[in-house]
Formats: sequence, structure tokens, C-alpha cells
Amino acid sequence: MAAVDAGVRRLLADSGEARTWVSPRTDLVMALLGVWFGVGLMIDAWAHSNLAQLETFFTPWHAAFYSGFAAVSAWIIWQVYRNVRTGRSGLAAVPNGYLAGLLAIPGFAAFGFADLMWHTLLGIEQTINILFSPSHLGLIVTMMLIITTPLRSAWNAPDIGARPRLSRLLPALIGLGFGATLVSLFVSYGNAMQWGSESIVRAFSVVGGDGGGADGGAGHLAASMIITNVVLLAPVLLLLRRWHLPFGSLTVLSVVGVLMPGAQTAFRNLPILLTFVAAGLVGDLLNQWLRPSRERRAAYWAFAGLSAFATWSLYITVASLMAGRLPAVPELWTGAPVVAGLIGLALGVLLLPNATPTEAGESGARRA
Repeated sequence: MAAVDAGVRRLLADSGEARTWVSPRTDLVMALLGVWFGVGLMIDAWAHSNLAQLETFFTPWHAAFYSGFAAVSAWIIWQVYRNVRTGRSGLAAVPNGYLAGLLAIPGFAAFGFADLMWHTLLGIEQTINILFSPSHLGLIVTMMLIITTPLRSAWNAPDIGARPRLSRLLPALIGLGFGATLVSLFVSYGNAMQWGSESIVRAFSVVGGDGGGADGGAGHLAASMIITNVVLLAPVLLLLRRWHLPFGSLTVLSVVGVLMPGAQTAFRNLPILLTFVAAGLVGDLLNQWLRPSRERRAAYWAFAGLSAFATWSLYITVASLMAGRLPAVPELWTGAPVVAGLIGLALGVLLLPNATPTEAGESGARRA
């Protein structure tokens, strides 16, 4: 036992070398394994949202979810072990960007066991209480740290530069996209991507009451649009503070972003989901036109406001086309995209209150 303790202490003691970066291919594998992990959660979300009776923790969808966790965990641990084999130990053995994911692995396992105990003692949640279960909240926080590992790895990688190619940035985009889907899952009670066209038109056709829609009234829809607007836009604005995004980046984020609400609704509202993919393409075009960056504050602010306005204008337009009529209250369907645009502008001002000179911005990024 003493020999084991001594070995553990030697492994944890920092050997002092500068931490290294993994290769882009390693980050890509990490991102693809994260897709397995994330899709496993989406399958589980589909089951909780669409199956009437779930009476056990041991289900095929939990198997998909936890096997994805095992895969990403093994990959992270393997990257550390490779460095240990070269004589590194402690922090020196952990690649840049991988420390938070490594520390989250035992945390996720502990919350997984807590979730098993919770379901065994208290049953399987199928309503809004599933989003407030302490074990689920612990799982989602630790999963967020694991699945966004490629983003942290790329953030200061010496080979990526300020204007990365889409292929180089793809692992980071996948990681951040799936991270955003975790947020969208846990605000499902305010997720406008889950609404159907008919319900959107009905909700904005009545002032007061429940709006006549199964998903709630005008107030519920308006609040859901605001929440979803922030969830979708904040990651994009974060990336624009760091990189000049290549064309296609926002479309990738949008494709990943619709998967979780699609799983929860069994893709019954496919036209609305595809609207957000189209909005991602519009965002890419705006990005090419305005060239927003930390050095170009006015363009950054304009992008934040215009991209949000365009997204929710498309949302109302597609819903109206699919329902065959406009909502009956013009103030609601004309004003809601404007509100979204103003909130987008406010986010832009909050995240970039002052323009950053290029040299200072780049040196600041290296120090982060």
C-alpha cells in the first residue's frame, strides 16, 4: 500500500515541463467522440419527452449516453497517459485545454451514480422536474466541461491564428455547439425551437389568456424567443471576440443546435428547425459582409443586432407560411423580431464595450 501511495504521489507531482498542445487530429477525434456523447443524451431526452412509461435507469438510451461518456473519458485519459509515458507528471502531463475535462470525469461518474440512486429511490422524471433534478444538474455541468474540451484546446493553440480555416476550427465549433445544446435542453420550458408553426401563429393571434395554443400564449412564446435568442447568439459573439470566423461556422453551430430540440419533439416541427439552419447561413453571410471582430466594434454590434433580427424574422415568416396565415396581432409578429434584435445589440455591447487593438488583443489571447 505504501508503494502504491508513493507511486500516486509521484504521478501527481508536477514534473515542471511546459504543457503541450495536442494535434488538430486529436481534437477532431475528441469532438467526434463528443458527438457520440451528445447524441446519447439527445436519445435519452427523446425518450423522456416521447415515451409514456420509463420505470428503470437501465435503458438503451442511457447505455448510448454513458457509453459516450466512457469513450470521451478514455480519449482524454489516453492523452494524459501518452505524456506520462514520456516522463511527465502532474499538470505537465495534461495537454493544454484538457485539464477541466479531465477533472470533470470523476465528477460526472459521481453524479451518474447519484442519478442511479435518485431514480431508484424517487422514480423517473418525465415533466419539467427533470430539468431541476440535482443529479441531472451535476451531470450537465460536468458534461459541459468535457464536451467543450476541443474549444479550450483550440483557444490558444499556436497553429490556429486569428483567421482559422473551417477545417481547423471544426472541432471547436462542434464542442461549443454541443455545449450550447446542453443549455437549450435545460431551458426547454423556454425554448422557442420546440414550437410548431400552428402554435406560433395561434400564440401571437391573441392578446391575453392562453393564446389558444397547446404550447402556451403570447407571453410564453415571447419569453421563449428571448431565452432562445440569448442561447443561440452568445456562443457566436464569444467566438467573434477570439477569431475572424470562416464562412460556414455559424451554419455548423446551427445544425448542431437544432438536434436537441429536434430530438425532444421527434422532429415533428421540422420546418421551424430548418429555419434556424437557414438563419445560420444568413449569419454566415452577414459575417462575411460586416467582418465583425474585437477590433471592429461597430461591425460587431451591427452583426449582433442584425443576425438576431434576421433569425426571428425568418421564424415568424416560416411559421406563417406553414400555417397559411399571419398571426392576428400585428404588434406581436412585427415587434418580436425587433425586440430580439435589440437584445442582440445589447449582448454585443455587453461582450465588447470597447474595441481592442490587434496587438493588445492577440497578446491578451496568448496570456489567457
